[in-house]
Amino acid sequence: MTYRFKTDLTEADVTPEADFINRRALMAGAGALMASGLAGSAAQARGRYDVDAKPNSFKDITSYNNFYEFGTGKGDPARYAGKLTTRPWSVTIDGLVDKPGEYALEDILRGMTIEERIYRFRCVEAWSMVVPWNGFQLSELLNRVGVQSSARFVAFETLFRPSEMRGQRRDLLQWPYREGLRLDEAMHPLTLIATGIYGKPIPNQNGAPLRLVVPWKYGFKSIKSIVKITLTDRMPPATWNMQNPREYGFYSNVNPNVDHPRWSQASERPIGGGLFSRRRPTLMFNGYAKEVAGLYKGMDLKKNF
Repeated sequence: MTYRFKTDLTEADVTPEADFINRRALMAGAGALMASGLAGSAAQARGRYDVDAKPNSFKDITSYNNFYEFGTGKGDPARYAGKLTTRPWSVTIDGLVDKPGEYALEDILRGMTIEERIYRFRCVEAWSMVVPWNGFQLSELLNRVGVQSSARFVAFETLFRPSEMRGQRRDLLQWPYREGLRLDEAMHPLTLIATGIYGKPIPNQNGAPLRLVVPWKYGFKSIKSIVKITLTDRMPPATWNMQNPREYGFYSNVNPNVDHPRWSQASERPIGGGLFSRRRPTLMFNGYAKEVAGLYKGMDLKKNF
């Protein structure tokens, strides 16, 4: 069954890049007023999960990508993803849910609370960015379809369309790309389904029209161009974990104390500062330990990496 409704969300509902930067400057000024109790609505504009860091430029975010469906080079997604057709689009939601079906993109977006969130992004390759996403909490969508009590995990799949995704014509990975989260991770308020960047519709190379964003995990967990979501009682397969379980664990939480077998994760290189930009220490859970460390209480984070 396919559900279709007209969405009332437009590009005007989120903040353009120039306005976004001006808003951040305004909030910085408002912070000085807070000490004297005079801060107005501008100080309240900062989202509760926003990081206090300058976002990367739209060019940085959209031109330096990993999206192996379009090639292995950082510039390949921007070069080739323009051929991807993203309308019409639908997502199959099945498994342990009350309302399984094929949901049109318009129906998924209808009534969703689109938020602007400034998140750190950390790649397993030890580079990082700060990205101003627009999107909605995954929990909103899961609650809408009704998660059954026996569900423990959420599995995701990326579109498989070799005619438009040239990287899928090679046996580099096991296509389609798959990822998964524990249910409590998926329901966490930080876990976002992104629909835009800087108030603009999310570009193809960044995972249009819907991608997952889990900011305390390495970037490859944030699966792009989602076409299927399955609720299950078993840990689902994850592409890089299947490819090389020694190097890519299922959890893939950012952890400076667990090195990749081929490089250290203790530090990272921020993108945007040039090839030789100064490295900085990697933060536990990418700086989100206060929000998410409780999810892993009692777990051995080196064994369950």
